[in-house]
Amino acid sequence: MMKFENIDGSNSQVLPENSAQPAPKPVLQGPGVWFSDGHPAPFRQESNLKVSGSSPKIVLYSHDTFGMGNIRRTLLLSQDFIAEYPGASVLIITGSPMIHAFRIPKGIDYIKLPCLDRLQAEQYAPRYLCSCPDEIKETREAILRESVLRFNPDLMVVDKRAAGIDGELLPTLHALRENGRHTKLVLGVRDILDEPERTRKILAGNGSFDVIDEFYDEVWIYGSKSIFDTAKEYAFPESVVCKTFYCGYLKRPTVLAGRKEGPPRVLITTGGGGDGSDIIEAYLTGLSSLPRNVALRTTVILGPQMPEVRRLELLRHFDYMPDVNFLEFEAEIANLYVESDVVVAQAGYNTVCELLSFSRRAILVPRSEPVREQLIRARLMAQRGFFEYIEPQDLTSEKLISKVLESFDSPSVTSNTLDLDGLPVIRERVRALLNCWRRAA
Repeated sequence: MMKFENIDGSNSQVLPENSAQPAPKPVLQGPGVWFSDGHPAPFRQESNLKVSGSSPKIVLYSHDTFGMGNIRRTLLLSQDFIAEYPGASVLIITGSPMIHAFRIPKGIDYIKLPCLDRLQAEQYAPRYLCSCPDEIKETREAILRESVLRFNPDLMVVDKRAAGIDGELLPTLHALRENGRHTKLVLGVRDILDEPERTRKILAGNGSFDVIDEFYDEVWIYGSKSIFDTAKEYAFPESVVCKTFYCGYLKRPTVLAGRKEGPPRVLITTGGGGDGSDIIEAYLTGLSSLPRNVALRTTVILGPQMPEVRRLELLRHFDYMPDVNFLEFEAEIANLYVESDVVVAQAGYNTVCELLSFSRRAILVPRSEPVREQLIRARLMAQRGFFEYIEPQDLTSEKLISKVLESFDSPSVTSNTLDLDGLPVIRERVRALLNCWRRAA
């Protein structure tokens, strides 16, 4: 194989500028734990126990259906929670088929849900166990409910969907309330979900705002109002706006490394790779057409979700190219960013945050179906001069390789004008929520 973001009238607290409104092993015995026969104790109504300020229990739920973005963001948040609270216990509940491929630090563990696949914008089905969709739905619901109730977290951060996929989180939310739990609930939302008109209809039609009103303490938007005013564009009702915070984009930890000697280096990455093969093919076709005196070194991350037939086809057509290194997947992608002069990528939220964090020059080729999130983000970022981009329907090998060559002479990206302080803001929000929990307990 070749060389992968509150104002409350009863609260005088002044919120920061980034708020949605300006300025505000099993043991043999033990109570409610495990018995010697290996069976858990029955549920009990929660008493007024107090969470330790340095050792909270935190759950992050991410349904994870397509791509690698959700799980990378979930792991980033988990690692930041552990850094802030070294004694914390963080449990990730995820449907990602790639969670096992990442390094999981001490203090973090995960429970794997059966995988789903996104068929259309709001249509999902089992990825592998296709013949039993009802059973998979019930299994995911049961795992979520039992895991959260047994773990009894102080804080639970839900990724993007307030009720989970097809409402799979609702039984858990109701059970937390019925069992008298004090878990603080947060909905984390990336900057852009889809085009505003369609998203407004979906959020209003599926009861998301009602679920947020009833169960959630806060909504965190991982973006900047100056780039995309999520609450306004998606018509958040006032009751949701009052608990919404714009955190800023989530800056990735960067690494220091000197650039390697030799020709310019290009990194091609399309996330999970499920729909990125056309970008890879266009780049490699353009690369193969260059005269011999143009030397480039290229790393192509195919992605673990690329269909096998397509992966083999690309390797068969381009494995003769001596300065192209093919990888199926790379969990620790930071070093590849540092070594690259230019990156060709889609415009997923996490990819864009990584590019901004590492100040990489990039050509974005966004996905435009089944949702237009990436296309909107690519256009907004290009308008502000952060990246070059190509409209999906305009992608050709000639245009892509031309933009790559031109980018070598362009200045590196500077993100000083973009809010990348999402993680510090989130730390403040967690402190506020956990302090509130202790006062209420």
